[in-house]
Amino acid sequence: MSSREISDLVESRHVDVCRTIERLMAAEAIQRYTPTAYTHPQNGQDYKEYLVGKRDSYVVVAQLSPQFTARLVDRWQELEIHSAVPQSLSEALRLAADMAEQNAQLFSKVQQDAPKVAFVEHYVEAGGNKSLRETAKILDMPEKAMIDTLVRDKVLFRQSGNLLPHALRQREGFFTVKTGTSDFGHVYTQTRVTPRGVQWIAERYASELMGG
Repeated sequence: MSSREISDLVESRHVDVCRTIERLMAAEAIQRYTPTAYTHPQNGQDYKEYLVGKRDSYVVVAQLSPQFTARLVDRWQELEIHSAVPQSLSEALRLAADMAEQNAQLFSKVQQDAPKVAFVEHYVEAGGNKSLRETAKILDMPEKAMIDTLVRDKVLFRQSGNLLPHALRQREGFFTVKTGTSDFGHVYTQTRVTPRGVQWIAERYASELMGG
């Protein structure tokens, strides 16, 4: 189901649906989706949308407008009838109940982390790439604990005395690797955190590492 269709179902702006999907992906509450382009029929401009799986669509709708969950169940039933994929009402209701419980927990975490994440979102609007030390200072995280946690979760790895990002996280635009030559002629390599990476670290590790 596309994010535009979800937008219509819950009567929310499409940009808000996309923002919710991106926030839930960053929190790893749903799987990661790659945006696809579509052309708006009225103005001919290209925009992005997400094609979201069934399970994740319940998570998104529960975050946006829980009262529209019934609409989503009805829409999935329509899609499954047309695609000849049968599903009993009891299965749909059980899935909805499971999603409601998971989203109550997720909503609690989002509420708890909201002030911290809002600060970071305000900061990254004007920020450039930062060193790991600068990132820890911005986020009010202990530098060593932040680095150890990122290594633990295989976001960064150590090589020849350097901390480098794993290729996946670099491709996602969270980090860049800067190389150069110092005033003394030594070649150096430094991992830099992009504004998007600062926000991702904040959203994922706010409860664990950020100061009160």
